[in-house]
Amino acid sequence: MTGTIIEVEGLYHHYGDVAAVNGISFSVIEGEIFSFLGPNGAGKSTAINILITLLRIQQGMATVAGYNVQTDPQKVRNSIGIVFQDVTLDRDMTCREILEFHGRLYRMPSAERKQRIDELLTLVQLDAKRDVRTKHLSGGMKRRLEIARGLMTRPKVLFLDEPTIGLDPQTRMRMWDYIKAVNEEGTTIFLTTHYMDEADHLSDRISIIDHGRIIVTGTPYELKNTLGEDLIYLETDDLPGTRAALLAMDQVKELNEKSRGIVAMLNGDGTKILPQIIENLAGRRIRVNVANLKKPSMDDVFLHFTGRELRDEGAEKASSAVIRAGRR
Repeated sequence: MTGTIIEVEGLYHHYGDVAAVNGISFSVIEGEIFSFLGPNGAGKSTAINILITLLRIQQGMATVAGYNVQTDPQKVRNSIGIVFQDVTLDRDMTCREILEFHGRLYRMPSAERKQRIDELLTLVQLDAKRDVRTKHLSGGMKRRLEIARGLMTRPKVLFLDEPTIGLDPQTRMRMWDYIKAVNEEGTTIFLTTHYMDEADHLSDRISIIDHGRIIVTGTPYELKNTLGEDLIYLETDDLPGTRAALLAMDQVKELNEKSRGIVAMLNGDGTKILPQIIENLAGRRIRVNVANLKKPSMDDVFLHFTGRELRDEGAEKASSAVIRAGRR
């Protein structure tokens, strides 16, 4: 990784009175896999559509591969590849014809075009399907073909907007392998997703985006590490009493309330702290129904920084679920 390949400062985009993108600033390092993680409607696709020049900049500044998105849109387009959320393949064209047509659009020389088609069909493991019409491909094969098409012109940045949406879990994991292989060849990847495990597994860095704003940015390790060494999830017959008891313990860093229980973020080893918590609650005659000890996940990170779980997409406002412990 050498330097920044995408720079965004103070970017806004409104649809009427709704701020889809609300003053975001971020940078992407050349050679990394960078992800926007957030629910549907968070502003992920709007931000990408601005960067790929499909939407004009209303306010702010953005550069991609050294070119200003607003003043040099054609140079930006020549530097990027795109895989959209929805499949955009001609059903009656074969895999080879799809790539051939794309290469001709960009005026690639014939010999280079043929070599690139062979390379990409091998990369995404579709060489055996080169003469099969796309209407006969599975969903995963279509996504792989779209990635190959996006790479046809050797772009500096490949934008992937929810690339595994609608795919079964096994196919999704195979897609992750293809995305990593593309990145290892030197292509910077900008990914949007609402899948926690996808962002965690693929990304060098993640920006959590919600209601058009970037909430936090960091590596998966950094984001999870902010929550402490371990987490304990508790369901009891007295949640208010449990909350009070946990907040009084030095080993508890912070609490998050969930629909049926409480998640305690710990300052130390959970295997040693959990017995103390159980003993503490027993002394207050609070019965523990469920107790789970685990390492922090991206689901926990999203809840911690936004105050709600990712599946709570209909919530208009972040809940006041985060309760900060008075002691550290």
